[in-house]
Amino acid sequence: MYADTTPIDRNSLLMEANRIIRAHSEYIHGMEATEVEQKGGVLIFRGEFFFDQEGLPTFKTMAVFNMFKHLAVVLSQKYHLEE
Repeated sequence: MYADTTPIDRNSLLMEANRIIRAHSEYIHGMEATEVEQKGGVLIFRGEFFFDQEGLPTFKTMAVFNMFKHLAVVLSQKYHLEE
């Protein structure tokens, strides 16, 4: 199923994802991937979304969502989680 991608452990993948986040031009202080899971051929990243006190999105929310989407696109082409 993952013939074209390299297996990687969860911690190493999160380290790579956070390196990409910090180097990205849209980086916001505090933006970090803290979880990852495999859904088929796609890696799904999660972390803080910067909701306000009432649980509503802030101006940072869309930036974080877009960053996690970027990670999914870029890293799903390279890696799959080791079983």
